[in-house]
Amino acid sequence: MAEITQLEVMWNQVKERARQLFTPISFSAFIEPLVPQDIVNRKIVLKAETDLTASVITTSHADKLREAVSTSDTGLSDFIIVVDGSETYTLNEMPDALEETTVTLDKRFTFDSFVVGPSNKFVYAAAKSVAEAPGENFNPLYIYGGTGLGKTHLMQAIANEIAEKKPSLHVIYTTSEKFLNEYVDSMYSKRGSGRDSESRFRNRYRNVDVLIIDDIQFWANKHGVQEAFFHTFNELFSQHKQIVISSDCPAKELTTLEERLRTRFEGGLIADIQPPDLEMKIAILKRKALEKKYVIPDDVLSFLVRNTDNNVRTLEGRLNTVIFASKLHEEPITLKLAAQALQESVGEGDAQEEVTPESILRATAHYFSLKESDVTGKSKRQDLVRARQICIYLMCDMLTVPLISIGKVMGGRDHSTIIYARDKIADLMRLNDSVMKAVTDIKSAVLKQ
Repeated sequence: MAEITQLEVMWNQVKERARQLFTPISFSAFIEPLVPQDIVNRKIVLKAETDLTASVITTSHADKLREAVSTSDTGLSDFIIVVDGSETYTLNEMPDALEETTVTLDKRFTFDSFVVGPSNKFVYAAAKSVAEAPGENFNPLYIYGGTGLGKTHLMQAIANEIAEKKPSLHVIYTTSEKFLNEYVDSMYSKRGSGRDSESRFRNRYRNVDVLIIDDIQFWANKHGVQEAFFHTFNELFSQHKQIVISSDCPAKELTTLEERLRTRFEGGLIADIQPPDLEMKIAILKRKALEKKYVIPDDVLSFLVRNTDNNVRTLEGRLNTVIFASKLHEEPITLKLAAQALQESVGEGDAQEEVTPESILRATAHYFSLKESDVTGKSKRQDLVRARQICIYLMCDMLTVPLISIGKVMGGRDHSTIIYARDKIADLMRLNDSVMKAVTDIKSAVLKQ
C-alpha cells in the first residue's frame, strides 16, 4: 500500500470540509475527482480531467471550494485549477520554494512614542531591558494583554531599538500568521524541492539573534507549526538568543497549545499590559493628536474617552472622526463639534447600549446599497470586501463584545480575519477621506436607528 503524502493529507482535510458544503451529487461529480498537484503561495493546485470540468468548478463552485480550502485548518487560503495540455487552465504562478514574507516594521512604534502609565510601566521596563541587552536578561519575554492595549507597539519598539542601537544583530519580527504560512509553504511545496524549502525555513528562523513573534494564540490546535516552533525555540534558547512572544492571555491559559511550549514560555518573564485608566487614556489621545499635528482642548479629550472601552484603537478612531469633521466643516475642534461628529450627547452611554451587531450590519448594507448577505458573504469583489471590513471595524469600535462573536455574525470568520479588517480600516481612515466619511456616516445612521 502506497504511503500517503503530506499533500494528500491536506487535500483530504479540504475534502472533508467540502463534503459539508456541497450537495452529494456536486461533490461526487466535481470535487472527488480532483487530484492535488502542488501548493503555491498557500494555494492548493488541483488537476481536473477536462476544460469543461474546470470551467464548471471555477464558475459555479468556486466560492464553496474556496471556503472549504480556507476553513480546513490547513493554513491554505485558496485553490488553483489546472488541466493537462490546456492553455486556459494552466499554472502561471511560479514562486521560489519558500516565499519569505517579511513584516515591515512601523518606525512610529518606538519606546519614546509609547505612553507609559501605572497599567504598563512593568512591561515597558521589561521590553526596554530586553532591547538593551538581548538574550541576557529576560528570555523568553512573554507579553500578554487585551486587544488594542499596545502589545504590538512594544514588540516593534524592541525590534526598532535593536535595529538602531545594535545594527550588527539579526532581528526578525513577524506575526504568528506569517510564521504559519511560511511553515506551510516550506513543508508541503513540491516545486523545486520540499526538502530545500524546509531547510530554508529552518535556517531563516534559527540563524537569528532576536526572534519576535506576535499573537501566538492563533496557533491553537495547529500541531505542525507548534512542533516547528518548539524546535526553533530550543535551538535559539540554547544559544542564548533572545525570544519575545505576545498573546492575548497568560501562557497557562493557552490550553490549545502543547504543554511543553507553555512551560517554556512560563520559564521566562511574563508581563501583562493592564487596561489604561482615565488619565492615561487622555495622555494617549494627546500623544496621538500631536502626531497628527493637532492640539485638542482638554474638555474634548475628556469627552472622547468617556464611556469607551479600553481599546486604544477605539480611542484613536474617535479622535480621527473629530479631526475629519473639523477638516470637513473647516471649524476648530470644540466640544460641540466633537459631540456633533460622534452623534452623541452628554448621555451617550444610553444610546450606545442599544447598538447591536445586527443594527451595524443593517446600516452598513443600506449605506452601500447591498444585501446583508453580501456583506457577510465570501465574495472577494473589492467593493464587498471594503464594505465588509468597514462593518467589522464599526462592530469593534461601537460594541464591547468578543472578537469571536463578531466573527460569527460576519459569516463565521476567525479571530485573525476580524483583527486584520479592523486594523486595515483604522489605517485607511488616516489616509482616505472617503473611508473616514463612510465610517462616520454609518455610525451616525446606527445611532439614529
